[in-house]
Amino acid sequence: MDYDHTQRGGLRIILDLSAGLMFVMAWLSRAVRVPALILVATGAVFLALGFCFRELTVRDAGDHLRVRYGPLPLFGTRIRYDEITAVEPARTSWLDGWGIHWLPGRGWTYNIWGFDCVRLTVGGKTISVGTDDVDNLARFLREKTGCAENPEPSPS
Repeated sequence: MDYDHTQRGGLRIILDLSAGLMFVMAWLSRAVRVPALILVATGAVFLALGFCFRELTVRDAGDHLRVRYGPLPLFGTRIRYDEITAVEPARTSWLDGWGIHWLPGRGWTYNIWGFDCVRLTVGGKTISVGTDDVDNLARFLREKTGCAENPEPSPS
């Protein structure tokens, strides 16, 4: 079984609107050169990030799961199947947010939009992969890794 799913999200819209706001502010402050240049540069960074975070593709890559933002593929990760010890459908909270980040006690989050995710335990670490295809991704990962649907906690 192969898996390949791309989710498009609204994170890009937020970044594009922020870039537009920076450009308008730069135009309004064009009499003062340095702040206008800083605003234009900030707007350009937001536009580039918007292009990087247009979509999130989760794909089977043989011995690992490839999680990649795009279409400009600067950000993402690879998760080896033989290191995954638990797979469970879950939901992130507003605290987890969107994008890529790590929070103490919550682990890594790779999410483009929404709150549905598949939570993985990988070598004692937690990784949440956001998706609008939770059931299929969780089923695929369970088949690929051999993890049970509701893993029993390991004895101490």
